[in-house]
Amino acid sequence: MKYLLLPVSLLFLACSGTKSAKDYARADVPKYLNTITAADLKKHLYIVASDEMEGRNTGTEGQKKAGRYLIEEYKKIGISFPKGATDWYQKVPSAYMTKGFGPKLNDSENIWAYIEGSEKPDEVLVISAHYDHVGMMNGEVFNGADDDGSGTVALLEIAQAFMEAKKAGYGPKRSILFLHVTGEEHGLHGSRYYSENPLFPIANTIADINIDMIGRRDDEHKDNGNYVYVIGSDRLSSELHSINEAANAKYTKMALDYKYNDRNDPNRYYFRSDHYNFAKKGIPSIFYFNGVHEDYHKEGDEPEKIEYDLLAKRAQLAFATAWELANRPERIKVDRDGK
Repeated sequence: MKYLLLPVSLLFLACSGTKSAKDYARADVPKYLNTITAADLKKHLYIVASDEMEGRNTGTEGQKKAGRYLIEEYKKIGISFPKGATDWYQKVPSAYMTKGFGPKLNDSENIWAYIEGSEKPDEVLVISAHYDHVGMMNGEVFNGADDDGSGTVALLEIAQAFMEAKKAGYGPKRSILFLHVTGEEHGLHGSRYYSENPLFPIANTIADINIDMIGRRDDEHKDNGNYVYVIGSDRLSSELHSINEAANAKYTKMALDYKYNDRNDPNRYYFRSDHYNFAKKGIPSIFYFNGVHEDYHKEGDEPEKIEYDLLAKRAQLAFATAWELANRPERIKVDRDGK
C-alpha cells in the first residue's frame, strides 16, 4: 500500500472535508452596488407606474398586473419565491383589510422573492416596499411613480445586485426576503399581515429595510439633489444606525437628514410606513424617504418627474446597508426600547 504525501494545507482540507470560506473582505462591493443604475430603474418604473396599471389600487387588476411584472423580472434575475412558500404570493384577504369607515377592498397579495443565506440561512433580513397606490379618481389615473413605484423598482435592482454578488461567489451569508407589500395606502395592511403571519419566525428576522418614496426631492431640499431622510434607524438598535452611517460615508456620501426621526415630529412618519409593523415586533427597522412634494397623492406623480440618478444613489445606500447586515459576523443587537 502506497502512502501519498500531501502538503499540510491540502491535508487539512482533505481531513476536514470542508472548503475554505470566501473572504468577504475581498468582495467587490462597489461593482455590485453599481449594477443599480438610473437606466434600469427608469425602464422598470415607466412600466410599474404606467397608465396600464391603473394606479395599482389594492386588490385591483391593475395592481395584480404590476405584481405579475415584478414576478417576471425576478425570474429573469434568477430569483425565486421563498423556501417554504408554494408560490410568489402571500394572500391577504379582504376581511383582514377592513378598517373603520374605509372602502371595502378586494382580496390582495404580498409578493415575495428570496435569496437563501449561505452561512446563516435561518437569519432573515427583510427589504420591503409597498407596490400599491391609490388607483383612479374621476377618470384620472394616479400613477404613484414616487409613491411607491420608486421603492418598488429599487427592490428589484437591489435584488439583482445581490444576485450578481452571488454569481461571483459572494451570496449573502444571511437570507434576504424581498417583500412587496400591499394595502399600505389603506392602513399598512400588507406589512401588518406579514408581521402577524410571517413565513419565517419573527425571532429570526434580524432587521427590516423599508423604502417608500425615494425618487424626488421636497421643498426643503430644492437646491440639494444629494440627500435622503432616514427614519427609525436608532430606535431599536444603535448598530443599525451606525451601519447605515458607515455605508453612506463609504459608498454614497449623501446628506442624511434625520428631521423626521425626531420623537416630536408632528408628521409622525415613523408610524406611517411599512417598517413600523416590524418595529412593533421589536425588529430593528430603517425607513428611507424623500419627503412630501407637490404631487403627493395627486395625478402629477408621474415617471417623468423622477430624478433617476438620485433614485439610484438612494437605492445603492439601501443595498450597502443591507450588504453589511446580511454579511457581518453577528446579527445586530436590539439595545434600545424603540421609543
